Amino acid sequence: MASQSRVTILVKASPQPSKRHSETVCCAGLQEDGTWKRLFPIRFRRLSGEKAFSRWDIVNFEYSTPRDDKRQESCRVHEESIQIVGKTKRAEEKSSLIERAVLGSEKEAIDRNLSLALIRPADVTLTWEKLTEKELNSDRQKFAEQAKQLSFLEDEIAAYEPCPYRFKMRYRDESGEHTKTCADWETSAAFFNLRRSMPESDVLRHLEKTYCEHYARKGLVLALGNMKRRPQTWQLLGIFPVERPVQRDLFSF
Repeated sequence: MASQSRVTILVKASPQPSKRHSETVCCAGLQEDGTWKRLFPIRFRRLSGEKAFSRWDIVNFEYSTPRDDKRQESCRVHEESIQIVGKTKRAEEKSSLIERAVLGSEKEAIDRNLSLALIRPADVTLTWEKLTEKELNSDRQKFAEQAKQLSFLEDEIAAYEPCPYRFKMRYRDESGEHTKTCADWETSAAFFNLRRSMPESDVLRHLEKTYCEHYARKGLVLALGNMKRRPQTWQLLGIFPVERPVQRDLFSF
């Protein structure tokens, strides 16, 4: 019997080729009480328009317990059940939701047996490395092969174009300094969108300034998650700004 959940979407990782499910995207969101649900498998680029959710969308869905993923937050989503029922828009609502789940460090998440976490980092630095032509062509081939593996009931989609840069973020949390590979789909999408109107070097500096200055001033939040097959390896799955909650004077009325 299927279970039901309602989450505010915070994570959409970059598409990954999958032998079992074709091209999939790891998505995750917070329930109202601040607990996580990981939505998988989501064949995001095959979702119809009314189901193609974005960050901060409120989504209802049905799910089953996955047989091959023991992480407590993981759900096997029934794609046909996905419904967008609202959007978290107000800064106060975002801040309130985020603060229910923010932890001091990745280590705290591990100690709590969690596989997803939100943290507010300090001393953030963004770096990048351009993929070699061999690496890029290898990724392109994998996605092209996945695009061909269609059921006769599915419409053809264009092969996904992987980002030519590998982004990493160095930051500090309560347990020390860390460097994470960025798997946030919005970062790749921003790169391609900006490249239409400016040189690559300007795009990279723009992303650096956005994350390390603008977001940092507003209140940078990082979404982290570990890997099913390598649970000791944590990735950076989301980068977004959320203002810190206003501390009100207890004696003000």
